[in-house]
Amino acid sequence: MEMKASSSNSPEIHFLDIREVVIEADEEQEQQTTKTSRKTEKTSQKHMKRPHKFSRQVSLETGVSVLQRDSKLAQNERKALPRSGRSFGAYGSAQRIEGRSKGGDFNMFKTKSGLNKQNSMLPLRKERDYEWEFDDEKRKKNVNGGDESVNKSVPAGRYFAALTGPELDQVKDYEDILLPKDEQWPFLLRFPIGCFGICLGLSSQAILWQAISTSPATKFLHVTPFINLALWLLAVIILFLVSTTYLLKCIFYFEAVKREYFHPVRVNFFFAPWVVCMFLAIGVPRVLAPGPLHPAIWCTFMAPIFFLELKIYGQWLSGGKRRLCKVANPSSHLSVVGNFVGAILAAKVGWGEAGKFLWAIGFAHYLVVFVTLYQRLPTSEALPKELHPVYSMFIATPAAASIAWTTIYGEFDGLSRTCYFIALFLYVSLVVRINFFRGFRFSVAWWSYTFPMTTASLATIKYAEEVPCIISKGLALSLSFMSSTMVCVLFVSTLLHAFVWRTLFPNDLAIAITKRRLVKEKKQYKKPYDIRRWAKQTPLSFVSTSRKNESAHKESDEK
Repeated sequence: MEMKASSSNSPEIHFLDIREVVIEADEEQEQQTTKTSRKTEKTSQKHMKRPHKFSRQVSLETGVSVLQRDSKLAQNERKALPRSGRSFGAYGSAQRIEGRSKGGDFNMFKTKSGLNKQNSMLPLRKERDYEWEFDDEKRKKNVNGGDESVNKSVPAGRYFAALTGPELDQVKDYEDILLPKDEQWPFLLRFPIGCFGICLGLSSQAILWQAISTSPATKFLHVTPFINLALWLLAVIILFLVSTTYLLKCIFYFEAVKREYFHPVRVNFFFAPWVVCMFLAIGVPRVLAPGPLHPAIWCTFMAPIFFLELKIYGQWLSGGKRRLCKVANPSSHLSVVGNFVGAILAAKVGWGEAGKFLWAIGFAHYLVVFVTLYQRLPTSEALPKELHPVYSMFIATPAAASIAWTTIYGEFDGLSRTCYFIALFLYVSLVVRINFFRGFRFSVAWWSYTFPMTTASLATIKYAEEVPCIISKGLALSLSFMSSTMVCVLFVSTLLHAFVWRTLFPNDLAIAITKRRLVKEKKQYKKPYDIRRWAKQTPLSFVSTSRKNESAHKESDEK
């Protein structure tokens, strides 16, 4: 009877069978959506209190948005999601309406703004998860640690990958930044630490003109000592203005100062203020200080340099992400020159042993930096043309070492001449390649390239005193004239860019880069012939190539 009933009502029975299959598919889809909702619930409950159970509509919406992300409708819906606008000023964010942005875009770099920023971004983390296509592990790190792009330090390799230019101050075209490019930033954010290079150039010129007016080798010029006094007073005024401005930046935008400290080039300019102070102490006019200097002056100016050296040299020695072979650049000579300038000042105040100690430290690290830069270990490639002007930093360290040795021991002996001849050869090699210094955008940091020329001129004057002849005196006058001319040209250019063209302080894009690239790099798949060649390899060659790939991945992760 059942068979007959089924044969008579076969269409209905067939309809019931199909419906049962659909119900099973719905149950499987519900299981998938509940799994995804449980994952999102676990990550969200770590930092914000939400209900323990999600409604079925919310889970279905999230499941559909993930499963149908390839459709045009889902893409339009994802683009329409509101953005936070607090981390990336380059995007069209919710805070930027019709091309206008609120002042809150710059709050991320203000002092003690990290905790307030994390609290303000708590309700917007779900939107950030939709906006960025990261893996689950990276997304959990962002939820646990807040905005990593602002609060944590940027790796040194990231600066080399995202920036270009003579001072790594220009962002590459495919990189995103945290602040808007189409509007002018606050003045303190645009004021870089490289402005202390102006003080380096002027204070070293004060020492040069003091040596010209008092040295027996240039006594026939009859130079008045008032030039030294005028340059010294000008350097003191500029140092006061620059130090006050940067101190205000430390007070109001300390996060931006931290970004500059982690910058592989600008970290060396943190030595500059104290080197300038020692330059001013060495070149103080006889009218103001006729007697010897007090040792407390040396202790005051040398202590910050010594503590910075303990930090930076320790990173070079211990290795890690900021080891010397990874962050070495010609500006690294600034961190070494401070030792020789401190040795000169120590000899001036009567502490000869302290001067010998500093000279030994500086010379040891100079050899390491010199060899590292010659081998070009960071990239194993030649520097691009935009980085050629920083080669002038090679002159400063050996010339300062020569002067320091002469000041400590009182004579221009064999070691002093060796260091001087190294500096002279590097100087000539740069003058021959004059095209390296053409066609570049003017920057305040160019002032730091004037004091190496001045230091070489001072060492030449010392050499002319020891070997008095027409060649040595002519060389001393030529180098002194070139350095003074360069300082005058840069001084006039700085005034024109500051007050006439008003382009001296553009937006400092280098401090606004993200901690990592937002766009995920596509994996390079092996071509068919590569796969066939890989299949023909012997087991030993396969092991060696796999180890090389693992080491390459580790190096990329460190960057």
